[in-house]
Amino acid sequence: MGVTLAQMGLEHLPADVRLSLAEQLWDSVADEIQVRPPTEAERNELERRIEAADADPNDAIAWEAIRAEARSRWQK
Repeated sequence: MGVTLAQMGLEHLPADVRLSLAEQLWDSVADEIQVRPPTEAERNELERRIEAADADPNDAIAWEAIRAEARSRWQK
């Protein structure tokens, strides 16, 4: 790995400041990243998942149910 937070003296910064720095770093990198097309294996997996979802649409879990379950876990 490259430079650590401790080496940069950032480990003592408040969490909100570190989060802001992380967001700024992400934004600076996101503009430079080239989006690559999916590999053949990735395309095949996507096609397989689409076919499975189309074959049994009732097998899916509604987003609302997932969100409600996640929120109930976080509130404990």
